[in-house]
Amino acid sequence: MFHKTKAGLMSLLTLVMTASFVSAQGPDLNFLNHNQPLVDAHNCYPYEGRWNDRVHRALDSGFPVSIEQDLAWYVDPATDKGRVVVSHTAKPTGSEPTLGGYFFEQVRPVVEKAIAQNKHERWPLIVLHFDFKDNQPEILEAVWQLLGEYEPWLSTTVKTNNPSVLSPIDRKPILVITEDSDEQQKVFFDDVPVGAKLRLFGSAHTHPIPAGMPSQQVNQWQVTVPPDQILSERPTNYRRWWNSSWYPVEEGGQSKAGEWTAADDRRLRALVDHAHQMGYWVRFYTLDGFAPGEDQGWGNGYNFGSKQAVILRWKAAIAAGVNFIATDQYEDLASYMKQNSRDLRPAATALSRP
Repeated sequence: MFHKTKAGLMSLLTLVMTASFVSAQGPDLNFLNHNQPLVDAHNCYPYEGRWNDRVHRALDSGFPVSIEQDLAWYVDPATDKGRVVVSHTAKPTGSEPTLGGYFFEQVRPVVEKAIAQNKHERWPLIVLHFDFKDNQPEILEAVWQLLGEYEPWLSTTVKTNNPSVLSPIDRKPILVITEDSDEQQKVFFDDVPVGAKLRLFGSAHTHPIPAGMPSQQVNQWQVTVPPDQILSERPTNYRRWWNSSWYPVEEGGQSKAGEWTAADDRRLRALVDHAHQMGYWVRFYTLDGFAPGEDQGWGNGYNFGSKQAVILRWKAAIAAGVNFIATDQYEDLASYMKQNSRDLRPAATALSRP
Protein backbone atom coordinates (compact mmCIF):
# COMPACT_ATOMS: atom_id res chain seq x y z
CA MET A 1 0.00 0.00 0.00
CA PHE A 2 2.83 2.41 0.86
CA HIS A 3 4.48 1.87 -2.52
CA LYS A 4 1.19 2.44 -4.32
CA THR A 5 0.56 5.61 -2.35
CA LYS A 6 4.09 6.85 -2.94
CA ALA A 7 3.79 6.10 -6.66
CA GLY A 8 0.50 7.96 -6.76
CA LEU A 9 1.99 10.98 -5.04
CA MET A 10 4.91 11.01 -7.46
CA SER A 11 2.53 10.83 -10.41
CA LEU A 12 0.47 13.67 -8.98
CA LEU A 13 3.62 15.74 -8.40
CA THR A 14 4.71 15.11 -11.99
CA LEU A 15 1.31 16.23 -13.26
CA VAL A 16 1.43 19.39 -11.16
CA MET A 17 4.94 20.22 -12.37
CA THR A 18 4.00 19.54 -15.99
CA ALA A 19 0.87 21.68 -15.65
CA SER A 20 2.89 24.58 -14.25
CA PHE A 21 5.33 24.33 -17.14
CA VAL A 22 2.52 24.09 -19.69
CA SER A 23 0.99 27.27 -18.33
CA ALA A 24 4.32 29.03 -18.92
CA GLN A 25 5.23 27.32 -22.18
CA GLY A 26 4.81 30.42 -24.35
CA PRO A 27 8.22 31.96 -25.14
CA ASP A 28 8.98 34.93 -22.90
CA LEU A 29 10.73 37.26 -25.32
CA ASN A 30 10.68 40.05 -22.77
CA PHE A 31 13.11 38.04 -20.62
CA LEU A 32 15.99 39.45 -22.70
CA ASN A 33 16.21 43.25 -22.49
CA HIS A 34 12.43 43.61 -22.74
CA ASN A 35 12.70 42.21 -26.28
CA GLN A 36 14.67 45.28 -27.33
CA PRO A 37 17.89 45.33 -29.42
CA LEU A 38 21.33 44.97 -27.94
CA VAL A 39 24.89 45.19 -29.21
CA ASP A 40 26.28 41.84 -30.34
CA ALA A 41 30.08 41.96 -30.17
CA HIS A 42 31.11 39.82 -33.12
CA ASN A 43 34.37 37.79 -32.95
CA CYS A 44 35.09 39.21 -29.51
CA TYR A 45 38.47 37.56 -28.97
CA PRO A 46 42.09 38.06 -30.06
CA TYR A 47 43.55 36.87 -33.37
CA GLU A 48 47.12 35.61 -33.22
CA GLY A 49 47.77 37.57 -30.05
CA ARG A 50 46.38 40.84 -31.42
CA TRP A 51 43.29 42.84 -30.39
CA ASN A 52 43.32 41.49 -26.85
CA ASP A 53 41.01 44.22 -25.58
CA ARG A 54 37.82 43.14 -27.36
CA VAL A 55 35.98 41.83 -24.29
CA HIS A 56 37.00 44.97 -22.42
CA ARG A 57 35.63 47.12 -25.27
CA ALA A 58 32.39 45.18 -25.47
CA LEU A 59 31.71 45.47 -21.74
CA ASP A 60 32.61 49.12 -21.72
CA SER A 61 30.07 49.85 -24.48
CA GLY A 62 27.22 49.39 -21.99
CA PHE A 63 24.76 46.72 -20.88
CA PRO A 64 23.16 44.45 -21.82
CA VAL A 65 25.65 43.21 -24.38
CA SER A 66 26.16 40.00 -26.33
CA ILE A 67 29.71 38.64 -26.66
CA GLU A 68 30.62 36.04 -29.28
CA GLN A 69 33.36 33.54 -28.50
CA ASP A 70 34.57 31.16 -31.24
CA LEU A 71 35.72 27.90 -29.67
CA ALA A 72 38.21 25.22 -30.68
CA TRP A 73 39.77 22.16 -29.06
CA TYR A 74 43.52 22.12 -28.53
CA VAL A 75 45.36 18.96 -27.48
CA ASP A 76 48.80 19.56 -25.98
CA PRO A 77 51.15 17.07 -27.68
CA ALA A 78 53.39 17.00 -24.61
CA THR A 79 50.65 15.89 -22.23
CA ASP A 80 47.92 14.67 -24.61
CA LYS A 81 45.48 16.76 -22.61
CA GLY A 82 42.89 18.93 -24.33
CA ARG A 83 41.51 22.33 -23.48
CA VAL A 84 38.84 24.70 -24.80
CA VAL A 85 40.45 27.73 -26.41
CA VAL A 86 39.04 30.87 -28.00
CA SER A 87 40.10 30.68 -31.63
CA HIS A 88 39.12 31.91 -35.09
CA THR A 89 40.26 28.61 -36.59
CA ALA A 90 39.51 24.95 -35.97
CA LYS A 91 43.27 24.27 -35.87
CA PRO A 92 44.61 26.23 -32.90
CA THR A 93 48.32 26.38 -32.12
CA GLY A 94 48.06 26.31 -28.34
CA SER A 95 48.91 29.97 -27.93
CA GLU A 96 45.24 30.92 -27.77
CA PRO A 97 43.59 31.86 -24.46
CA THR A 98 41.25 29.44 -22.73
CA LEU A 99 37.54 30.14 -22.54
CA GLY A 100 37.63 30.13 -18.75
CA GLY A 101 40.51 32.57 -18.46
CA TYR A 102 39.71 34.85 -21.36
CA PHE A 103 35.96 35.22 -20.93
CA PHE A 104 34.74 34.11 -17.52
CA GLU A 105 37.56 35.56 -15.47
CA GLN A 106 37.48 38.83 -17.40
CA VAL A 107 33.76 39.31 -16.71
CA ARG A 108 34.06 38.22 -13.06
CA PRO A 109 34.20 41.84 -11.68
CA VAL A 110 31.04 42.75 -13.62
CA VAL A 111 29.15 39.63 -12.60
CA GLU A 112 30.12 39.81 -8.94
CA LYS A 113 29.16 43.47 -8.75
CA ALA A 114 25.82 42.69 -10.41
CA ILE A 115 25.13 39.89 -7.94
CA ALA A 116 26.00 42.18 -5.04
CA GLN A 117 23.62 44.85 -6.33
CA ASN A 118 20.95 42.17 -6.90
CA LYS A 119 19.03 44.20 -9.46
CA HIS A 120 17.88 40.98 -11.07
CA GLU A 121 15.23 42.72 -13.15
CA ARG A 122 18.13 43.95 -15.32
CA TRP A 123 19.51 40.48 -15.86
CA PRO A 124 20.84 38.97 -18.01
CA LEU A 125 23.49 41.65 -18.49
CA ILE A 126 25.74 39.57 -20.73
CA VAL A 127 24.80 37.10 -23.45
CA LEU A 128 27.63 34.65 -24.09
CA HIS A 129 27.36 33.37 -27.67
CA PHE A 130 29.33 30.28 -28.69
CA ASP A 131 30.43 29.64 -32.27
CA PHE A 132 32.03 26.18 -32.20
CA LYS A 133 34.68 25.61 -34.86
CA ASP A 134 34.02 21.87 -34.65
CA ASN A 135 31.63 19.60 -32.80
CA GLN A 136 33.83 16.77 -31.61
CA PRO A 137 32.48 15.28 -28.36
CA GLU A 138 35.56 16.28 -26.34
CA ILE A 139 35.03 20.02 -26.75
CA LEU A 140 31.29 19.82 -26.20
CA GLU A 141 31.68 17.81 -23.00
CA ALA A 142 34.43 20.14 -21.76
CA VAL A 143 32.28 23.22 -22.36
CA TRP A 144 29.34 21.62 -20.55
CA GLN A 145 31.57 20.89 -17.55
CA LEU A 146 33.01 24.42 -17.58
CA LEU A 147 29.54 25.92 -17.60
CA GLY A 148 28.80 23.78 -14.56
CA GLU A 149 31.63 25.50 -12.70
CA TYR A 150 30.05 28.89 -13.38
CA GLU A 151 26.42 27.79 -13.16
CA PRO A 152 25.53 30.22 -10.31
CA TRP A 153 26.18 33.03 -12.82
CA LEU A 154 24.07 31.50 -15.60
CA SER A 155 20.44 31.89 -16.57
CA THR A 156 19.14 28.34 -16.62
CA THR A 157 15.88 26.52 -17.07
CA VAL A 158 14.52 23.11 -16.12
CA LYS A 159 14.37 20.39 -18.75
CA THR A 160 10.79 19.25 -19.21
CA ASN A 161 9.72 15.81 -20.39
CA ASN A 162 8.34 17.40 -23.57
CA PRO A 163 10.71 19.58 -25.65
CA SER A 164 7.81 21.68 -26.90
CA VAL A 165 7.02 22.75 -23.33
CA LEU A 166 9.19 25.77 -22.52
CA SER A 167 9.95 26.15 -18.86
CA PRO A 168 10.68 29.69 -17.60
CA ILE A 169 14.28 30.86 -17.49
CA ASP A 170 15.72 31.71 -14.08
CA ARG A 171 17.33 35.17 -14.29
CA LYS A 172 21.05 35.41 -13.64
CA PRO A 173 23.69 37.85 -14.97
CA ILE A 174 24.74 35.69 -17.96
CA LEU A 175 22.65 33.98 -20.63
CA VAL A 176 24.55 31.44 -22.75
CA ILE A 177 23.49 30.63 -26.30
CA THR A 178 24.92 28.41 -29.00
CA GLU A 179 24.05 27.58 -32.60
CA ASP A 180 22.00 24.95 -34.41
CA SER A 181 24.23 21.85 -34.47
CA ASP A 182 22.47 18.58 -33.65
CA GLU A 183 25.71 17.32 -32.10
CA GLN A 184 25.49 20.21 -29.65
CA GLN A 185 21.86 19.46 -28.91
CA LYS A 186 22.78 15.90 -27.97
CA VAL A 187 25.26 17.01 -25.28
CA PHE A 188 23.57 20.20 -24.14
CA PHE A 189 19.97 18.95 -24.17
CA ASP A 190 19.29 15.33 -25.13
CA ASP A 191 21.74 13.88 -22.59
CA VAL A 192 20.50 16.16 -19.78
CA PRO A 193 18.05 14.33 -17.49
CA VAL A 194 14.47 15.57 -17.22
CA GLY A 195 14.26 17.88 -14.22
CA ALA A 196 17.91 18.95 -14.45
CA LYS A 197 19.04 22.40 -15.55
CA LEU A 198 19.76 23.49 -19.11
CA ARG A 199 22.83 25.74 -19.05
CA LEU A 200 22.63 27.09 -22.60
CA PHE A 201 20.20 27.45 -25.48
CA GLY A 202 20.53 26.54 -29.15
CA SER A 203 19.36 28.33 -32.27
CA ALA A 204 16.54 27.31 -34.58
CA HIS A 205 16.77 24.94 -37.49
CA THR A 206 15.94 26.76 -40.71
CA HIS A 207 14.91 25.57 -44.17
CA PRO A 208 18.00 24.50 -46.12
CA ILE A 209 18.89 26.26 -49.36
CA PRO A 210 17.59 24.14 -52.27
CA ALA A 211 20.31 21.79 -53.50
CA GLY A 212 21.88 22.31 -56.90
CA MET A 213 20.78 25.90 -57.26
CA PRO A 214 23.33 28.27 -58.92
CA SER A 215 24.75 30.96 -56.62
CA GLN A 216 22.86 33.81 -58.29
CA GLN A 217 19.58 31.97 -57.89
CA VAL A 218 20.50 31.16 -54.30
CA ASN A 219 20.88 34.88 -53.59
CA GLN A 220 17.52 35.59 -55.23
CA TRP A 221 15.84 32.73 -53.37
CA GLN A 222 17.08 33.91 -49.99
CA VAL A 223 15.82 37.44 -50.43
CA THR A 224 12.40 36.50 -51.87
CA VAL A 225 11.37 33.33 -50.02
CA PRO A 226 8.55 34.04 -47.53
CA PRO A 227 9.77 34.23 -43.93
CA ASP A 228 7.59 31.31 -42.88
CA GLN A 229 9.40 29.11 -45.39
CA ILE A 230 12.77 30.00 -43.88
CA LEU A 231 11.74 29.57 -40.27
CA SER A 232 8.90 27.12 -39.75
CA GLU A 233 9.70 25.06 -36.65
CA ARG A 234 8.38 26.32 -33.34
CA PRO A 235 10.75 27.06 -30.45
CA THR A 236 11.60 24.27 -28.05
CA ASN A 237 12.78 24.30 -24.48
CA TYR A 238 16.32 24.21 -25.92
CA ARG A 239 16.06 26.13 -29.24
CA ARG A 240 15.00 29.69 -28.48
CA TRP A 241 16.65 32.06 -31.00
CA TRP A 242 17.22 32.45 -34.74
CA ASN A 243 20.69 33.17 -36.13
CA SER A 244 20.43 34.72 -39.62
CA SER A 245 22.91 36.09 -42.11
CA TRP A 246 22.11 39.34 -43.92
CA TYR A 247 21.51 37.49 -47.22
CA PRO A 248 17.73 37.15 -46.65
CA VAL A 249 17.54 40.95 -46.26
CA GLU A 250 19.61 42.29 -49.17
CA GLU A 251 20.41 40.18 -52.21
CA GLY A 252 24.00 39.00 -52.16
CA GLY A 253 24.60 40.22 -48.61
CA GLN A 254 26.87 43.02 -47.50
CA SER A 255 29.31 43.00 -50.41
CA LYS A 256 26.51 43.36 -52.99
CA ALA A 257 24.33 45.78 -51.07
CA GLY A 258 23.35 48.99 -52.82
CA GLU A 259 21.28 51.85 -51.48
CA TRP A 260 19.15 51.04 -48.48
CA THR A 261 15.57 51.16 -49.76
CA ALA A 262 12.03 51.11 -48.39
CA ALA A 263 11.66 47.60 -49.84
CA ASP A 264 14.76 46.46 -47.93
CA ASP A 265 13.30 47.89 -44.76
CA ARG A 266 9.99 46.09 -45.29
CA ARG A 267 11.84 42.83 -45.88
CA LEU A 268 13.85 43.24 -42.66
CA ARG A 269 10.73 44.01 -40.65
CA ALA A 270 8.88 41.03 -42.12
CA LEU A 271 11.69 38.68 -41.08
CA VAL A 272 11.92 40.11 -37.56
CA ASP A 273 8.16 40.16 -37.08
CA HIS A 274 7.89 36.54 -38.17
CA ALA A 275 10.67 35.47 -35.79
CA HIS A 276 9.00 37.23 -32.88
CA GLN A 277 5.56 35.86 -33.76
CA MET A 278 7.05 32.38 -33.76
CA GLY A 279 8.58 33.07 -30.35
CA TYR A 280 12.26 33.50 -31.23
CA TRP A 281 14.82 36.15 -30.50
CA VAL A 282 16.58 37.00 -33.77
CA ARG A 283 20.18 37.83 -34.62
CA PHE A 284 21.54 39.23 -37.90
CA TYR A 285 25.24 39.01 -38.65
CA THR A 286 27.39 40.93 -39.23
CA LEU A 287 26.85 44.66 -39.87
CA ASP A 288 30.18 46.42 -40.44
CA GLY A 289 30.98 49.52 -42.44
CA PHE A 290 34.49 50.91 -42.87
CA ALA A 291 36.99 52.10 -45.43
CA PRO A 292 40.03 49.90 -46.23
CA GLY A 293 42.38 51.88 -43.99
CA GLU A 294 40.05 51.54 -41.00
CA ASP A 295 40.14 47.74 -40.74
CA GLN A 296 41.09 46.58 -37.23
CA GLY A 297 41.23 42.87 -37.88
CA TRP A 298 37.62 42.70 -39.03
CA GLY A 299 38.02 41.61 -42.65
CA ASN A 300 35.78 42.51 -45.56
CA GLY A 301 33.38 39.59 -45.44
CA TYR A 302 30.68 41.65 -43.73
CA ASN A 303 31.67 45.13 -44.83
CA PHE A 304 29.10 47.49 -46.34
CA GLY A 305 32.00 49.70 -47.39
CA SER A 306 31.44 52.84 -45.35
CA LYS A 307 30.30 54.05 -41.95
CA GLN A 308 27.40 55.90 -43.56
CA ALA A 309 26.12 52.72 -45.21
CA VAL A 310 26.19 50.62 -42.06
CA ILE A 311 24.63 53.32 -39.90
CA LEU A 312 21.51 53.16 -42.10
CA ARG A 313 21.33 49.40 -41.48
CA TRP A 314 21.97 49.76 -37.75
CA LYS A 315 19.14 52.26 -37.43
CA ALA A 316 16.83 50.05 -39.48
CA ALA A 317 17.70 46.99 -37.38
CA ILE A 318 17.08 48.89 -34.15
CA ALA A 319 13.75 50.20 -35.44
CA ALA A 320 12.73 46.72 -36.60
CA GLY A 321 13.49 45.20 -33.19
CA VAL A 322 16.41 42.91 -34.10
CA ASN A 323 17.47 41.42 -30.77
CA PHE A 324 21.14 40.79 -31.56
CA ILE A 325 22.73 43.28 -33.95
CA ALA A 326 26.14 41.78 -34.66
CA THR A 327 29.03 44.07 -35.51
CA ASP A 328 32.77 44.42 -35.01
CA GLN A 329 32.33 48.15 -34.38
CA TYR A 330 30.99 47.82 -30.85
CA GLU A 331 31.29 51.39 -29.63
CA ASP A 332 29.92 52.93 -32.81
CA LEU A 333 26.76 50.82 -32.71
CA ALA A 334 26.36 51.33 -28.96
CA SER A 335 26.02 55.07 -29.47
CA TYR A 336 22.69 54.42 -31.22
CA MET A 337 21.33 52.02 -28.59
CA LYS A 338 19.25 52.63 -25.49
CA GLN A 339 21.41 50.70 -23.06
CA ASN A 340 20.90 50.29 -19.35
CA SER A 341 22.92 49.29 -16.28
CA ARG A 342 25.62 51.84 -16.99
CA ASP A 343 26.49 51.86 -13.30
CA LEU A 344 28.37 48.63 -13.95
CA ARG A 345 30.69 50.20 -16.50
CA PRO A 346 33.38 51.22 -13.97
CA ALA A 347 33.83 47.53 -13.15
CA ALA A 348 34.35 46.81 -16.83
CA THR A 349 36.79 49.68 -17.21
CA ALA A 350 38.83 48.31 -14.31
CA LEU A 351 39.35 44.99 -16.01
CA SER A 352 42.89 43.90 -16.59
CA ARG A 353 43.63 43.29 -20.23
CA PRO A 354 44.89 39.80 -21.01
